[in-house]
Amino acid sequence: MLERRNRVKNISKKGKRLKVLLITMLVLLLVGAGAYTFRKPLALMAFDVFLSGQVEQKLEKSYSPLEGEKPKPVVAKQAEPFTALLLGIDQRGNEPARSDTLIYAVVRPQDSRVLLISIPRDTYTEIVGRDKNDKINHAHAFGGAKMSKDTVAKFLGYPVDYYAAINFEGLRNVVDELGGIELPIEKDIVNKHKDHEKFTIKAGKPLYDGQEALNFVRYREDSDFNRTKRHQVFLNALVQRMLKLDQIGKIPELMDLLGENFKTDMTPSFIIDLSKQMLTNQSPQIRGYTIMGEGTRINGVYYIQAYEEDVNYAGQLIENWMDSNTKTEDLLNPEAEAQASQEAQNSEQP
Repeated sequence: MLERRNRVKNISKKGKRLKVLLITMLVLLLVGAGAYTFRKPLALMAFDVFLSGQVEQKLEKSYSPLEGEKPKPVVAKQAEPFTALLLGIDQRGNEPARSDTLIYAVVRPQDSRVLLISIPRDTYTEIVGRDKNDKINHAHAFGGAKMSKDTVAKFLGYPVDYYAAINFEGLRNVVDELGGIELPIEKDIVNKHKDHEKFTIKAGKPLYDGQEALNFVRYREDSDFNRTKRHQVFLNALVQRMLKLDQIGKIPELMDLLGENFKTDMTPSFIIDLSKQMLTNQSPQIRGYTIMGEGTRINGVYYIQAYEEDVNYAGQLIENWMDSNTKTEDLLNPEAEAQASQEAQNSEQP
């Protein structure tokens, strides 16, 4: 009788253990499915708990408000579209810090859309604060981010809310820390001019390291317009790489790598809240447009005279994207329009 009772007890224990095991497996499956379905909110929650304090502290080093401008009030949730001037600084050694990249960005937090309007660095325009016309990228050499911001606002006819300046040298380490980025290089890029730094970027690689990415944005032996478009491509590739789930834990380290190479008048809390807001929505989509022009020489110096119709169209884009009442499906798409225009031109050719 005792032996039978012990057997029943052992069977009961085994049944309980099996039941616990099955329940545990079921819970793990549910959690796993939930983690997959809600991986973005979970990642953001982890960022809030473990990383946001570190990131905010590191961003304090990059916060650099412009003289004479009051910091904008930080709202709990940025609903209205806003603009920012993105400056890519390529300073080597003791050279003047000219802005090789000038991109006027319109950011729409509500629908996670970003419009990038690129302005060629040799564009001939009035330099605000100097009372003279010159290459638009010289504004930074003359008066830093403040003069660049004022000059671009005057050139386009629309205000600039914020600026963000990044030295390309700092991005080299960031790209390496990300394990490289994807770049659509279909033909080898060879920098071979006798007065230029020599390098070759091989086509068709799945990922490109920091030095290759830096060479990609610095290459200048085709045209200023193509170089400007490459800067858009590079920024888009960098953003897409950083948005991947497995890069979230690296954010504090990436901030360290940027160090003094990143300056902005956006407050750290604004950047963090905006990033979380856009990531909580659908994946950010980036549209690009480049203002074209005609090369000319004035007093022996090469400039680009921007096409008036391109500047006007840039204004239409800004108005359309800055209007918070514009529905997502009604946003002007410059890339689609450019493709349609090219197809129309091809159809007209005999």
